[in-house]
Amino acid sequence: MGTPEFAVPSLEAIHNKYGIQQVVTVPDKHKGRGLRLQASPVKSKAIELGIPVLQPESLKDEIFLKEVQALKPDLIIVIAFRILPAELYKIPRIASFNIHGSLLPKYRGAAPINHAIINGERETGLTSFVLKDKVDTGEVLLTKKIGIGPDMTAGELHDIMMPLAAELTIETINLLSDGHYKTSSQNDVLATNAPKLTKNNTKIDWNQNSEKIFNFIRGLSPYPCAWTVMSNEPIKLLKVKILASNSLEASQYIVSKNGFIVGTATNDIEIVELKPNNKRRMSSSDFINGFRGQTTGYLI
Repeated sequence: MGTPEFAVPSLEAIHNKYGIQQVVTVPDKHKGRGLRLQASPVKSKAIELGIPVLQPESLKDEIFLKEVQALKPDLIIVIAFRILPAELYKIPRIASFNIHGSLLPKYRGAAPINHAIINGERETGLTSFVLKDKVDTGEVLLTKKIGIGPDMTAGELHDIMMPLAAELTIETINLLSDGHYKTSSQNDVLATNAPKLTKNNTKIDWNQNSEKIFNFIRGLSPYPCAWTVMSNEPIKLLKVKILASNSLEASQYIVSKNGFIVGTATNDIEIVELKPNNKRRMSSSDFINGFRGQTTGYLI
């Protein structure tokens, strides 16, 4: 059970080693300017591999639940999908397990990769755990640690994690199939949250220090992107670097041949890559060459 690209390598790994009875993913959605109906990456790969696909609107739908029960599955494997109700995750003979993009109990929630970088972590990882009612709280089976480089973006960490998630999935299946394993309980006292990213919680606060802003921007790059407002237009920032200078006020900017510089509560920041409203992603030099706005002011 999965939806995005992140789950595809695991789907392929399971299929190649064990075979899969059924793939479950979200219904096709209208996307793009033409609102064309598009399948999820998991569905597209399942069709390519010749695996049957179910796309229930509700995971509590009785017809869907009966279809899953009829399969008599040994395991349900969940990677980047929806929250499973108890009547679904209790169906398998052995267990239902999830692969989560953090070292649980840290970063429970929808966006663990992003929040680990936003918070300046130097290490994160993957966790396989047995499903239970409360999200991301089940008994831990296996973990895999991953280092976070000082300039690493969420997109780069995502791409490193994908094949490692596939490895952990196979290791977890082997562990559960053997039957001789122990689980470990999560310590709720150590738990942190990784809530869903929205327009409200991805806006840059220029009154923070330069390191926090730097981590915030790389933790949201390349998607959904940290954003700010310049001359009444939203602008997304994908890559920045911290400068030694501290010459500008917080949120004050200067656009010149020397670069696109913004002040913070501490050091100034230079914008390296950005995406102006309704335009392509571009380097700061391309932005500066075509810039016709006010060369100094304040970002909101």
